[in-house]
Amino acid sequence: MLTAITGVNWGDEGKGRMVDLLSENYDIVVRYQGGNNAGHTVVNEKGKFVLNLLPSGILRDDVVNVIGNGVVVDIKHLVEEMNKLKDGGIKITPENLKVSDRAIIVMPYHVQQDCLEEERLADAAYGSTKRGIAPVYGDKYMKKGLRMGELLDSEEDLKERLKGIIEWKNLMIANGYGKEPISFDEMWAYLKEYGDIVKDFVCDTGVFLNEANSAGKDIMFEAQLGALRDIDFGIYPFTSSSSTIAPYAPIGAGVPNLKLGKSIGIMKAYSTCVGEGPFTAEMFGDKAEELRKAGNEYGAATGRPRRVGGFDILASRYGVRCQGADEIALTKLDVLSYLEEIPVCVGYTFNGEALKEFPIGEKLFKAEPVYEYRKGWMKDISNCKKLEELPEEAIDYIKYIEEVVGCKIKYVSVGAEREQYIVMP
Repeated sequence: MLTAITGVNWGDEGKGRMVDLLSENYDIVVRYQGGNNAGHTVVNEKGKFVLNLLPSGILRDDVVNVIGNGVVVDIKHLVEEMNKLKDGGIKITPENLKVSDRAIIVMPYHVQQDCLEEERLADAAYGSTKRGIAPVYGDKYMKKGLRMGELLDSEEDLKERLKGIIEWKNLMIANGYGKEPISFDEMWAYLKEYGDIVKDFVCDTGVFLNEANSAGKDIMFEAQLGALRDIDFGIYPFTSSSSTIAPYAPIGAGVPNLKLGKSIGIMKAYSTCVGEGPFTAEMFGDKAEELRKAGNEYGAATGRPRRVGGFDILASRYGVRCQGADEIALTKLDVLSYLEEIPVCVGYTFNGEALKEFPIGEKLFKAEPVYEYRKGWMKDISNCKKLEELPEEAIDYIKYIEEVVGCKIKYVSVGAEREQYIVMP
């Protein structure tokens, strides 16, 4: 079985927690896009872990983890993340972690360029995490990127490639932004220091995954962020720079010849958003702060407070469609237990017109939310193991969401721990 685990909304839906849970039934977990610009927080019997680049399956000893060609790899961050997990007792070897030789390397000049451009944009900034993601994806499609496999080439060839890229990059850094030129010696030292550590993990992951599929192995594809951050289908230009949707998973993993068997969409029982861009369902003031604190809504990678709102029907229905979701995992239902009335954004209006579909452009940026309220349950549900153990109002809320987004809810998370979930009948 080839299964994609993807976000339905703006990201931060709890994908890492669900991958950690469901990976028990899979042999291989693959990250297929993005970089270290977002994070997954996973809590299990081994402790609490924040993962940025490493697939969430790394927390299971018997799962092989793959960083695919669609990922951009900050090699310094990868080394540091690996070391943190090793310190926490997690096994990481070339046998259980494989990095695609076709994945592009995030270099320090990408981070510098990202920061310089956000500074130049000032009040019009996109809200970048300043991890170099947009510049490195830009270089990839300009054919000016360094690939992980080049770490295995001769030093002479790699130096020549790096020199040519730096000469081109300095046209922008020195002549465009007016900053000190990038130093070849510093960049070469960086590549040697961190590249020498990670190169033992580099291989042709396409061959590995094709062989695994032929052998009948079960493979899970793990996305970063959500459908509304997709470069094509998201809230452009306030998106990520990669394709976050499930159909891209085999491509970003290195096996475009394979087809997904299942797409599981992850969405919260309410809405959250990190960074800039249109977020129609956003709540403000004391009610927003209460929800933010109840859900501990702060970015795993950045620590930034997340913007919060009620469950957004238009955005979620659109995200389910983009992800081609066969079933849904609904996370953080327990967070809503303090509410007597649960806010739900049931639609948008633009210039007095009710919008039937999730919009783009001016309509999205200027849309106004339409809110209704569902009855809350005002009870702790964190110890519930079966659907019938939930309060009637909580069951009604689950069934309501299932109906309005048009997709079966298969899993319901009622807490942060690995075992705090309900499998729906």
